[in-house]
Amino acid sequence: MKLGVGLPVSGTWATPDRIQQIAARAEELGYDSLWTFQRLLAPEGLAEPYRSVLDPVVPLAFVAATTWRIRLGVAVLNMPFVPPIVVAKQLATLDILSGGRVEAGLGTGWSAEEFAAAGASLSERGARAAEYVSVLRTLWTEKEPEHHGRFYHVPKAAFEPKPVQARVPVLLGGSAPAALRRAGRIADGWISSSQAAHTDMRPMIQLVREAAEQVGRDPETLRFICRGAVRLREAGRADRRPLTGSLAEIRDDLESLEQQGMTEFFFDLNFDPRIGSPDADPQVSMRVAEEVLDTFSPGRG
Repeated sequence: MKLGVGLPVSGTWATPDRIQQIAARAEELGYDSLWTFQRLLAPEGLAEPYRSVLDPVVPLAFVAATTWRIRLGVAVLNMPFVPPIVVAKQLATLDILSGGRVEAGLGTGWSAEEFAAAGASLSERGARAAEYVSVLRTLWTEKEPEHHGRFYHVPKAAFEPKPVQARVPVLLGGSAPAALRRAGRIADGWISSSQAAHTDMRPMIQLVREAAEQVGRDPETLRFICRGAVRLREAGRADRRPLTGSLAEIRDDLESLEQQGMTEFFFDLNFDPRIGSPDADPQVSMRVAEEVLDTFSPGRG
């Protein structure tokens, strides 16, 4: 199972120097990827790690200039909030500047407040998502792309420059059955939510694989990526949930996720309120992150 790292994008540790430190350390230790996530607004009652979040694309561009190998993923950019032509240009540019390292994680969103603020519609998100992905791939691959669909229209014109990658990986999020089937039909892989690892992942993975088979795709080519909302705590808690506990307990959880069918995992400490909160101590956050990264380093495994 490949391992990645969530960049510091939430709370007090989301500063330029710490973002660069985590990116450099992750690459040095042999991690495969760096990840961000999107949150536009934080309505009252939303969890602490959502209160102060950086844009998902800009930090990836920021570390693209100081890394050379590690892949750069957004998990996820919500499609309803931005037209596909804009996302296509942003991610193509990032792919060029990073030398072909972009992972395009996309989602359909869930916050009613964010939909209202973005002027987006909550209706028919699934149908829109399928067409959105088609538009992206058309723009990225065709010499004179053109698209006239139910939701999106792109007049015939040049779209340049193209991404470095012949096929930018499109990875879809979502945990509803319809979202899982959509990932199997049209995406290069599926990204779990921050809560998904608390349950058995096998039924969701199986649904994605079955949907791929039904349209003639080889499920073995799909990627299954777990956002690991890791919380380092004392060992032996009676109420322990997966990915919360000691380093040894978390290692056991990783082995379980791999056995369930996950092909990739990234440590996302942003979702720990002791780290991703606007009230957290950033020095403590960095010490925890360094301990986790050093312990699970692929280069030492």
